[in-house]
Amino acid sequence: MKTRLIRTLTLIALLCAVLSLTSCKPKETVSPDANKPGPAPVKVDANAVKPVEPDPNTAKSPDAVLVTVNGVDITERQLNELIKPYLEQLAKQANLPPAFLEQRKKQLREQALPEMIRMQLLNEQVKLANIVVTDQDVTNEIMRVASQQKPPATLEEFQQKMEAYGYNFEQLKSQIRTVLGQQKLMTQQYPDEAKFTEEDAKAYYEKTKARYDIPEQVRASHILITTDLSDPNADPNQVKATARAKAEDLLKQVKEGADFAALAKTHSGCTSAPRGGDLDFFPRGKMVPAFDKVAFELEVGKISDIVETQFGFHIIKVTDRKDASLTPFDEVKDKIIAEQSQTKLRALATRYVQTLKAKAKIVYAPGMEPKPIAPRVPPVPPGGAGVK
Repeated sequence: MKTRLIRTLTLIALLCAVLSLTSCKPKETVSPDANKPGPAPVKVDANAVKPVEPDPNTAKSPDAVLVTVNGVDITERQLNELIKPYLEQLAKQANLPPAFLEQRKKQLREQALPEMIRMQLLNEQVKLANIVVTDQDVTNEIMRVASQQKPPATLEEFQQKMEAYGYNFEQLKSQIRTVLGQQKLMTQQYPDEAKFTEEDAKAYYEKTKARYDIPEQVRASHILITTDLSDPNADPNQVKATARAKAEDLLKQVKEGADFAALAKTHSGCTSAPRGGDLDFFPRGKMVPAFDKVAFELEVGKISDIVETQFGFHIIKVTDRKDASLTPFDEVKDKIIAEQSQTKLRALATRYVQTLKAKAKIVYAPGMEPKPIAPRVPPVPPGGAGVK
């Protein structure tokens, strides 16, 4: 089964770090071999989406200069390359109105350009400070993020996953190198404030213990006989009957002592088949309801009857179980330090950029100037303004 990319993929990351978007993590879709409910796709009321006037800036030449920062041009091509992976993921979701996609693209452009200016200002200072980020630094950061996957991924597996989501891995490495350089710069500029110690991590852990609660989990394997109802000429009842008959035959073989893992490898239609159907540990609510209910009711070592879901017919075997618990501090200490250090460095960088902007020469192309933020109007007190 697929797992969602966990939120601590912070420097996927990088698109998130560069765009400052919490929503840039690629969305997964449910496939017949995934069997998890998965994240809900974006739901948009087409009638609620206001038509968006065509953005004249999106028709610019790729080499058109959008803004110049201390003599360095930021072009249309660079901006489009930055937002392209997210737009591609969004476009894959079905039934999104064109007006919504155009609206989201416009929002992304408005968010991306200030970040590109910010990155350019910081990069100038990284060069002036002669800061070096080695290939090993980049590899270590990638491995740190990959190790936090569930299950942990190797460098090769992580690269394959990122490329499957539309990210150019070499560009991603380049972005990681850039961000690491900026982090080193912040530790130079603010050596005391940039520190996040083990004591800080312990205090954070004690304050946010609920985040580290581990719910009850089971580990299960399954054999899935899929029901492909996409053929309009096929009788859906017959398709289901054929699939159920095959599942019942396999269940009979299992009960007679056949090797469950071997049957899963040969017959299961799930991506877990090469692992003998092993789905690893999962908490309640992670699987579709019918599957979830049976898996948590079974005792360890027991085999289910046939379970029908929208993906087909399953035979489930529970192989292990874990009671609810709290993740020990020592197991999450390094992760807390890494994540909170990055949060701290990001905040310091925001402060630092304000001082750089005050001295920088930033020239916008016509129409690309930042929009002024309207002042917040305080609410009128009860009884009307001026009533005491």
